[in-house]
Amino acid sequence: MAPKLEVYWFSGSGTCWRVLLTLELKGLPYRSRLLQVSKGELKSPEFLDINPRGQVPALRNGDYALSESLAIMAYLDAMAPEPPLFGRSAEETGHIWRTVLDFEFQVMPVMLRVILPIFLGQIEEKAADVRAAATELTPELVRLDASLAGRAWLVGDGVSAADIAIYPLVEALLRAAAKPEAAPLALDLLPFVETFPALEAWRARIAGLPGYDNAYPPHWREAA
Repeated sequence: MAPKLEVYWFSGSGTCWRVLLTLELKGLPYRSRLLQVSKGELKSPEFLDINPRGQVPALRNGDYALSESLAIMAYLDAMAPEPPLFGRSAEETGHIWRTVLDFEFQVMPVMLRVILPIFLGQIEEKAADVRAAATELTPELVRLDASLAGRAWLVGDGVSAADIAIYPLVEALLRAAAKPEAAPLALDLLPFVETFPALEAWRARIAGLPGYDNAYPPHWREAA
């Protein structure tokens, strides 16, 4: 019997990666719908019927459709409560959501000011802002690194939505910083292990989670 869950995504999207990691951790069967942006598939009538904004990730479960990565993660957590990604107690749930939303609204916009110009070939015209964003980002990474000192996960004793929401964007940042064309920017993010050792160990723990390889962006693997 075909899985009812269908996930619509494109390779390399940090928010899509969140959803795929959640599905794999939950052990939920799903049908992968990998869309090609270059072919206009995000604007096809079929996809716009699922998400009228034409954005991924999106999830369909029978007649039910849902977009926005954090909403999808919460939906999947309610559907399959083990392992719990949004906490076992009210206090833990509040801490996880605070960590996720602080990153979403305070840190990720700055991170994207570094990532997107590098990925989109806009370094020359946006170099000053990329450098400024990297300077703003450093204390945020220091704070995240300090929060992991002496502990394995960002909140609680096990992997949570906080880890899954933040990790893909950290990986995208490091991939952008490692590109040869980013070298003249002198972003001071690499080698990551020397400046942020706790975050580096955390990255390794996430890479060891069940289903990690299935969720990894395929075009990143092909380019390696």
